[in-house]
Amino acid sequence: MSPQRIAFGRTDVGKRRPANEDAFLVDDTRGLYVVADGMGGHSSGEIASAEAVEALHAMVSREREALALVEALPHDAATRNADGSPVLQKALRVLESAVQAATYMVFGLSEANPDRRGMGTTLSALLLCGEFTLTAQVGDSRIYLVRDGHAQQITEDHTLIAWQLKKGLITQDEARVSRQKNVITRAVGSRDYVQVDTNLVSTKPGDAFLLCSDGLHGYLAEDEIPAIMQLPPAESTQRFIDLANQRGGRDNITCIVVHLR
Repeated sequence: MSPQRIAFGRTDVGKRRPANEDAFLVDDTRGLYVVADGMGGHSSGEIASAEAVEALHAMVSREREALALVEALPHDAATRNADGSPVLQKALRVLESAVQAATYMVFGLSEANPDRRGMGTTLSALLLCGEFTLTAQVGDSRIYLVRDGHAQQITEDHTLIAWQLKKGLITQDEARVSRQKNVITRAVGSRDYVQVDTNLVSTKPGDAFLLCSDGLHGYLAEDEIPAIMQLPPAESTQRFIDLANQRGGRDNITCIVVHLR
């Protein structure tokens, strides 16, 4: 039986920005949750994030039949053979294609209006299907899995800093003081195509997920997450936003908390 879920999302402009360029989606009916952090100046970032979320949502909604097949899969379907389940692989392609559709939409809007050239957005999407969780990732928003009292980041930041750390070009201490912290290497909409990271996680009752923009995770230590996530989602999202604002609030702050029961 699929775990029951309860979710809540919030966004806040923060203390320094004149406008909120983040967008998010909570669709409990489809088990789809998305956080997007727009970039581009003026109103362009706000448009990029909102349009990307809407395009992804529409694409996933049209693929109900393919995703419904995942609901009937047994829990070990992804590990029975080296290639995984064809049904799960198709579901991952659906999610990846939805991000590509969002990318093409945002890029097209930017090309049609010179004032919006170069606009883009991060996109972190989580899709619950039966006993499985699918994720898609572009940019530096994040998804964390909280299980058995521990939090683990299950997406990879697409930033220059993350790439330098992965290649061993800088140390963690150097990364903390680098002036290149906000340089993103992948974004939805800056071109008409983007490389999308997808992932598959087997889930169980008691698991929880945090999706957030860098306006939150930039102020948050990973070991602080589990205690806050013990609160009901409506309370924990407010606590996360309050924490980011108390620690500076230099960016827009968006988070979604999803509990599985």
